[in-house]
Amino acid sequence: MDTVTTEQHNDILIIGINRPDARNAVDPDTARKLAAAFVAFDEDDALRVAVFHGVNGTFCAGADLKAVSTDLLQVPEISAPLSPRDDTAPMGPSYLQLSKPVIGAISGYAVAGGLELALLCDMRVVESSAVFGVYCRRWGVPLIDGGTVRLPRTVGMGNAMDMILTGRAVNAEEAKLMGLANRVVDDGKALEEAVAIASQLARFPQQCLLSDRQSAYEQWNLSFAEAMANENRLGRAVIASGETVTGATRFANGKGRGGTFDNI
Repeated sequence: MDTVTTEQHNDILIIGINRPDARNAVDPDTARKLAAAFVAFDEDDALRVAVFHGVNGTFCAGADLKAVSTDLLQVPEISAPLSPRDDTAPMGPSYLQLSKPVIGAISGYAVAGGLELALLCDMRVVESSAVFGVYCRRWGVPLIDGGTVRLPRTVGMGNAMDMILTGRAVNAEEAKLMGLANRVVDDGKALEEAVAIASQLARFPQQCLLSDRQSAYEQWNLSFAEAMANENRLGRAVIASGETVTGATRFANGKGRGGTFDNI
């Protein structure tokens, strides 16, 4: 049984963790396969959006602590600036800086390293019974796959400290309130909804979508003035590409009038 599954739907790639006997906990081999799947997605010009989920009703229970208990967790030293293609994180793809959107379909548990993998996603569609948490707080396993970086940037420092220090469970409703969950859906529907969102994103003019996404991520490391200049530079490149004129012409010809966007 392959512990990482991939399934292509037109220009969408669905990536799944498939270790149901371990609640999709990630061992070193699975980590390497996950990283390889995300690198392949990012480098394939035919693919526009990825959907990331856990097979059989659980997203990911974190690192496989049974494997860690018998073989010391190997964590490579990294330094800034981090390579966008650094695939050496303990959970696999956590250090990657992807150039295209990833939608998370979160069911069951997304805890410890599983929470960190969920934070790799640009958006998270969360089933109503799903649970997030820094469960590794109990076992002396540090957040070393971006949890102390991406979690505060996603939910704010206060919410992040609550989760990081206490290790408590956070349900879907609370996750929605703090911004960890973007959409909450019925159990069994997260993957379907995530694919629907991915299909919507894939239909948009891509240079503009990717440019705005890039600017939003890059602003974290810049002053306000630098971030505004970067946004301006990226935006002007989109306009110069002709994509903006093409879209404006479609609108001028009657598309999207009155807020109706079907068949655009």
